[in-house]
Amino acid sequence: MSMKLWYSPASPFVRKVMVFAHEAGLADSLELVTGDVWAPDSKILRDNPLGKVPALVTPEGVFPGSYLCCEYLDSRHAGTRLIPADARERWPALQLHAFADGIIEAAVASVVEQLRRPKAFVYQGTLDRQKGKIVGTLNRIAAMELPRVANIGSIALGCALGYLDFRMPQLGWRDGRTALAQWFEPFSQRASMQATIPHT
Repeated sequence: MSMKLWYSPASPFVRKVMVFAHEAGLADSLELVTGDVWAPDSKILRDNPLGKVPALVTPEGVFPGSYLCCEYLDSRHAGTRLIPADARERWPALQLHAFADGIIEAAVASVVEQLRRPKAFVYQGTLDRQKGKIVGTLNRIAAMELPRVANIGSIALGCALGYLDFRMPQLGWRDGRTALAQWFEPFSQRASMQATIPHT
């Protein structure tokens, strides 16, 4: 079954879907289509009126947003579910996903503030607020027991930390978080992560 994924090689939300697809064995089923989400006449609007990536176009319709894309993909493979059904695994995975997704949201907001807004109008208060969210959430995650397997939570965390390396290296997220850095090192070497390294 062929599916079309509206795609940006720099988006951590798209990367989450791509890593998920690789882990589910479905990456070859995705046709990647790039679109300028900032253009008022962007072609992505034909499929996703929100004008955002990722958006997954399937025979069952269009699924906007990274989590919904992942949930759809999880229904299309025969392997172990990456969004666990058993409550003992499900809730920790979804909790970690929510925290990691929050880091991504704050990091993207910070990057957009600096790259898309004219320099004279960049608001330091916004940057400080987003940094506070990232740092506080990193500290919370660093105190959690992290999964050694790929699931929706670990995939989101891997993509969040990879995005911080890509766009916010000055944050130095590894400083004082040795266990988190040690978790990321092998996870970042997974074939799915290596195949989806972000670039501009």
